[in-house]
Amino acid sequence: MKKSTKRQVIQKEKEANVVFLKTMKETIFSFDEKANGLNEEQYPTILLESLRAIISSLEEKDPYTHGHSIRVSEYSVLLGRAVGLNERELQELELCSLFHDIGKIGIPDNVLLKPARLSKAEFEIMKSHPVRSAKILEKITAFKNVLPGIKYHHERFDGLGYPEGLKGDAIPLAARIILIADTYDAMTSTRPYRLALDKQVAFDELRKCAGSQFDADLVEKFIHALENQEWRTHGKGLDLIKNIA
Repeated sequence: MKKSTKRQVIQKEKEANVVFLKTMKETIFSFDEKANGLNEEQYPTILLESLRAIISSLEEKDPYTHGHSIRVSEYSVLLGRAVGLNERELQELELCSLFHDIGKIGIPDNVLLKPARLSKAEFEIMKSHPVRSAKILEKITAFKNVLPGIKYHHERFDGLGYPEGLKGDAIPLAARIILIADTYDAMTSTRPYRLALDKQVAFDELRKCAGSQFDADLVEKFIHALENQEWRTHGKGLDLIKNIA
């Protein structure tokens, strides 16, 4: 198969941005139109409908991302409980992890859905999704406290991550949690280019990268919690939107 040139990749990204902006304009216009003249009780419902429209757009583009985000939110809340977060913090963490990949709606299909390893140029495009996610959500009041966890969920504990190269405890706790949950789910899920790994193999990989890619203390708490606790959550993250909106 012929490899895409850097120019072709950039052109694809521009085309994806046009589609992305059109989707966002339609969603925002719909929200503004519906919200005009509504009372305070109706506003949260319209906000939820608009957010679901964004999620549906991403799900149609890449069905894996939707299921992945749900599982990541479950793993994240599990780890959040293990480190002692209170109920409000757990709701914010769940909301944060549910929407951490929403920026992928602006990634070109030939990059996002590629059934093989990405080229260097394609990976640079993929790396833009955390910032894209934060930009999509930054105008929504309900997401004010969760934006750092979304924007920085690909920062590494050793400072070699992206988008800003944050290091250690300078990385928001939510972002450190989501990175572990995100990575674990990616390893234990079947993708077009490989089968899912056994959970013990995934645990070994997490421990191997503890202290470099991941917060070592969080890795051990995550593995212990996953092996010993019931980890399914109950969708309280979206309830938080209703409470804030």
